[in-house]
Amino acid sequence: MTERHHDETKEDHPFSFDIKENERRIKERVGIGESFDVGVRKLHILDKEVQFYFVNGLCDIQYIIELLKELMFIDVTERKKRNAREQIENHLTHVQVEYVDNLDDAISEMLSGLIFILIEGEKEAIVIDVRQYPGRGPEEPDTERVVRGSRDGYTENIIENTALTRRRIRDERLRNEILRVGRRSKTDISLTYIEGVVDKNLVSVIRKELENIDIDSLTMADKVVEEFIVKQGNNPFPLVRYTERPDVAATHILEGHVAVIVDASPSVMIFPTTFFHHVQHAEEYRQAPAIGTFLRWVRFAGILFSLFILPLWLLLVIEPTLLPEHLDFIGPEDTTNVPVFLQIVLAELGIELLRMAAIHTPSPLATALGLVAALLIGEIAIEVGLFVPEVILYVAVGAIGMFATPSYEMSIALRILRLALIVSVVLLKVQGFMLATTVFILMLASIKSLNVPYLWPFIPFYPKAMYDVLIRQAIPVKRRRPSVVHPQNVFKQSK
Repeated sequence: MTERHHDETKEDHPFSFDIKENERRIKERVGIGESFDVGVRKLHILDKEVQFYFVNGLCDIQYIIELLKELMFIDVTERKKRNAREQIENHLTHVQVEYVDNLDDAISEMLSGLIFILIEGEKEAIVIDVRQYPGRGPEEPDTERVVRGSRDGYTENIIENTALTRRRIRDERLRNEILRVGRRSKTDISLTYIEGVVDKNLVSVIRKELENIDIDSLTMADKVVEEFIVKQGNNPFPLVRYTERPDVAATHILEGHVAVIVDASPSVMIFPTTFFHHVQHAEEYRQAPAIGTFLRWVRFAGILFSLFILPLWLLLVIEPTLLPEHLDFIGPEDTTNVPVFLQIVLAELGIELLRMAAIHTPSPLATALGLVAALLIGEIAIEVGLFVPEVILYVAVGAIGMFATPSYEMSIALRILRLALIVSVVLLKVQGFMLATTVFILMLASIKSLNVPYLWPFIPFYPKAMYDVLIRQAIPVKRRRPSVVHPQNVFKQSK
């Protein structure tokens, strides 16, 4: 793996032969003695002073203790006339040992959880990877649960995340390129792809965008990286697919996509993606093809219902002449002092407020929140005449359809679009509904993510790929990788 440090303005600070001078500079830079979690351990081995620099909390202390024990044993068993550095190197009981000759690189590695060792009279530091980041274990992600399938999910640890991916892709051509972004945060980012499958131009574009990120920190992790890469602007629709499932990420990587893994984030970004990537779910591929197709159609129907049912109902209430005779029961029988449009807006805002409240409500109180929302707010609002029952019904149907959307970002974007359709219906009635729908389709058709049409394979139309979107095919039948990512190796398996 190659490592790049994105800090073009930093000066080159090589180590000095004088270990005391190096110690002074390091203490001044990282605040040893001021910051309690940054420390140094000094030893005298073979008449040479040896210094261990570490950050407590990011390192596995047991590894460091074992290294100290091994080096302390040198004075007892080895002859002092032999080269001290060679003996120390030969007694470093660790698999990953590197060397740096620059103070900036050594400090960056230390602040990432590694340790570095300085030896008196040497101008090179020995860097050892003993990091152990605090965090949780792999658990099934809440937003991507499946009935059957793996229960592990990505965590906030980039090392664990790359391991979870490699566990599923044991190909020697799988690449995990490490870059470091952020002048102060120095966040590790992994660019993950399969060499020989992925489009080289796609990797080059994403790598260049990552290297050009110039910012203090990435405390919001992957979202900040996304905004630098895809330049989303005011477009509410997601241009990047997020997943917390290693099997989903591995599937996309094998198809020729590029995954970007950001340290301290459990979500992996997949590039490039289209609209239809955001409305598919892993559950469809954990069932038989016919059942997977049925689940996909139900999901598509739920999304369409949630998007259009409320604006269409409002249009029929405003223009009852559009209703056929056998559907004249649609529409409120009783009127209230609150206009229907205002009722819908209030109900939509209420649903959104309840969603946000549910996120921030402690789990033991979630049931109580649901009872308050359903019994007190809903029922009493109808009883006092604030809402008519049909408004509550259609708003609830719309909310259920949005919650069935696998992508959280897509569900919010569609919710905004539904409000725009409702406003258009109120202002221009039938013409407003048709105009807003047309503008919506044209807007989606004009979006491109990394030069990939957002509505592919519907616009431009690719029959075979569109068939694959509508019908969940059996895996042995799908021999070709999607052409939208321009893979170098088109075939997944030999004919």
